[in-house]
Amino acid sequence: MQKIYLHHPYDKTQIINEPIVMALGFFDGVHLGHQRVIKTAIDEARLRGIKVAVMTFSQHPKIVYQKLDPKEMTYLSTNERKEELFEQLGIDIMYMIDYTYDFGMQSPQTFVDDYIVAFNVEVIVAGFDYTYGKREVANMQTLPEHAKGRFEIIEIPELILHQKKVGSSNIKDLIETGEIETANEELGYIYQTSGVVIHGDKRGRLLGYPTANILTDDLELIPAVGVYVVEIEVGDHWYQGMASIGYNITFEANRKMSCEVYILDFNQTIYGEKVKIKWHHYLRPELKFASTDDLIHQLDEDLIDTRAYFATLGG
Repeated sequence: MQKIYLHHPYDKTQIINEPIVMALGFFDGVHLGHQRVIKTAIDEARLRGIKVAVMTFSQHPKIVYQKLDPKEMTYLSTNERKEELFEQLGIDIMYMIDYTYDFGMQSPQTFVDDYIVAFNVEVIVAGFDYTYGKREVANMQTLPEHAKGRFEIIEIPELILHQKKVGSSNIKDLIETGEIETANEELGYIYQTSGVVIHGDKRGRLLGYPTANILTDDLELIPAVGVYVVEIEVGDHWYQGMASIGYNITFEANRKMSCEVYILDFNQTIYGEKVKIKWHHYLRPELKFASTDDLIHQLDEDLIDTRAYFATLGG
């Protein structure tokens, strides 16, 4: 996949000088609804014998329009993860635009002229709720007026699953309430986050369950407090594990939230390693135990449940 990063106003020499089909969207999470948009664009491009592109943005437009602090935003997918998902789906060209104030203040007509027509687009594919400015004047109903017959438009209707629209906000709500398996169904893949292994309290070693303490990416949405069945990638290998997100309330109060992973059948020192975590299944909430023995007993039960879960997957 060819990756092209643009800052408004862009250098025209960066634009691919050939006809394309383009999928439009912010695509946070690249969930099943987004995948329908992208796969439709790919199919249309293959029929025409031309390349398929996607246009996305470096940060959420809310940061500009609602004047939010970028540090307050969390995403289902970082830009790096989003690029990885685009490539897996078969996108040929990715245009990632820096969503700045100047870019966001363009008129709808200027956006269409400079970011669609000037990109040699033959067909645009976008979701029913796509906007390219203020919703009331720059939406899928107004796009034909701004297109002026210079490209075709394919509008993808909303996708309903679990009696709700599949959307990034709904999926975030599911993840934040521990409904990870439902979220995974709507994503169309196992939710994944990233981080770096750092030093922790090393208390897990004393319990017989040494854990990797993960410094998570501030931009990524972390699942709700609780214990989960996960996979963790260390180096180029995925390992089975169980993760705890919480405050270690059994040992002391007022601790910062931590993310710790016990990696099954693993005995390596991995401080400083960059890792990825796939969140498969919610096991239980964080509990406060009366004694260390009670905690160890529960961890033993969690391990049994974790192995049983992977056994059902054939893993």
